[in-house]
Amino acid sequence: MKADLIGRRGFLQSVAAATLLLGSHKRLFAEGVKRSFGARKPEEVLEGEEFHLTLEETVVNITGTPKVATTINGSLPGPTLKWREGDEVTIHVTNKMPESASIHWHGIILPFNMDGVPGISYPGIAPGETFTYRFKVNQSGTYWYHSHTPFHEQTGMHGSIIIEPRESEPFEYDRDYIVSLSDWSDEKPSAIFRKLKIFSDYYNFNQRTVGDFFEEVKEKGFVEAFKARKMWNEMRMSDRDLSDVTAYTYTYLMNGMTDSQDWRGLFKKGEKVRLRLINESAMTNFDIRIPGLKMEVVAADGNYVKPVEVDEIRIGVAETYDVIVKPDDRAYCIFAQSIERSGFVGGTLAPDSTSKAVRPPMDKPQPLTMADMGMGAYSEKPKKMNMAHMKMTTERSEPKYPITPLPIRRSGPAVTMWAKDPRYRLDDPGVGLRGNGRKVLTYADLRSLRSTADDPQPDREIVLHLTGNMERYIWSINGITYDESEPLKFNYGERLRITFVNDTMMNHPMHLHGMWSDLETGDDAHLVRKHTLLVQPGSKLSCRVTVDAKGAWAFHCHLLYHMLGMFRKVEVV
Repeated sequence: MKADLIGRRGFLQSVAAATLLLGSHKRLFAEGVKRSFGARKPEEVLEGEEFHLTLEETVVNITGTPKVATTINGSLPGPTLKWREGDEVTIHVTNKMPESASIHWHGIILPFNMDGVPGISYPGIAPGETFTYRFKVNQSGTYWYHSHTPFHEQTGMHGSIIIEPRESEPFEYDRDYIVSLSDWSDEKPSAIFRKLKIFSDYYNFNQRTVGDFFEEVKEKGFVEAFKARKMWNEMRMSDRDLSDVTAYTYTYLMNGMTDSQDWRGLFKKGEKVRLRLINESAMTNFDIRIPGLKMEVVAADGNYVKPVEVDEIRIGVAETYDVIVKPDDRAYCIFAQSIERSGFVGGTLAPDSTSKAVRPPMDKPQPLTMADMGMGAYSEKPKKMNMAHMKMTTERSEPKYPITPLPIRRSGPAVTMWAKDPRYRLDDPGVGLRGNGRKVLTYADLRSLRSTADDPQPDREIVLHLTGNMERYIWSINGITYDESEPLKFNYGERLRITFVNDTMMNHPMHLHGMWSDLETGDDAHLVRKHTLLVQPGSKLSCRVTVDAKGAWAFHCHLLYHMLGMFRKVEVV
């Protein structure tokens, strides 16, 4: 579902877009001569220890116009895979597409040559070939899998994984549903990327207008309003750049269904329902809530946490959260709106198969603040927080670990801004969610159920600046793009602290393959174990990594169109 989109792009943009689309259409036609396309099939659940997956091109119709998707076993999303902790699984993946492909098991701890990243863990799966993955399942919980070959994930190549634990879980429920969120576009991903390279704000219809400036003058006075505009202009940024790709081209999906198709989960009165929230989208951070229902968060990225009750969750790309809800005998809307509020998707949680839950109105977008630009602290403080925990929420005395210097470029085409005063903002719900009257989950709320009090302290620290040039749509780490970078060297057996400094205006979901990231929240006795960390604009965030997996691994922002530059190869030696 899209929000009302107002305004028009200039003539130059229209001409450029038409040219790009025409070029894409010609290439599709030329390639289509050699190809055959299947029809979309219903999503299936596969259980056991041996699986067969087929990667193929499939005709889907999501918006009313038939388009070609890249699918797994013909469905979008792909099959849900159910594994059991301790089992050895064998997965045969056959590529029936005319180009190389891949499958990566996101968040799964496994040998590096089973990780599924072309150019790092293997060459990929050539057309017509079958690659067999085989590994022992050493964990339990909610995960997902996806292609690591640009841009197959955007065109449908993703699915969910549920791993049943060997031991009883620390909570009870009667129903169990996956709620996977994704973003679909009828445009080819290559066309989207070309438009972003030409006009990075091509899909942003929430830019400031002259009228907005005069409203600011009324509110702040001319001098302050002018200073604010001057500052943003000098940074070549906009305080309304919340997301690169929006509902202008995206249709948001819940379990592969549009809002009008209304995915539904049924329950009986008095039942507890477990919802496994998975963000399988390419570029969209979602804010998800169920109006009228509290959500008890019991797991993050597959790992148990001390239960915390919330009204709303920001789920970054690639993150997962498990929640328990206790609905009354009526229909509820599971409502997920995109971070920039251009669109949403809803589903229905109901005691019967006929009633449809009413969708709430979308929230208004909020502009970025000075804190989001790394110029000071977020001002809203939590009302209840123990002092030990408070230390990390905004700022704290920095622990002293030897810092390993890394190559860094403070100027050049791949970087236009450095945060002058980035802060830890673990208690900050983030732009769009501040002051909305709802209890929003923050990283400060997450505490691992298991004790980490005896975990070793870090041996050393590395600092990674998340950088970019929005005007030229170049993304980088430490001002250096992936193609110009050297691999990061991790020492097998060490305990490493990684500190992210986000020097951009975007949220970046950072994902380290092969090893867990223990998020520092200020409570060393309950570090939260995650595979993806959403780093807010202008903020700092730290995690600890036990380097216990030899080989080569990927380390990157999980926003698809950022990944080309904001990416590092990690070598564990």
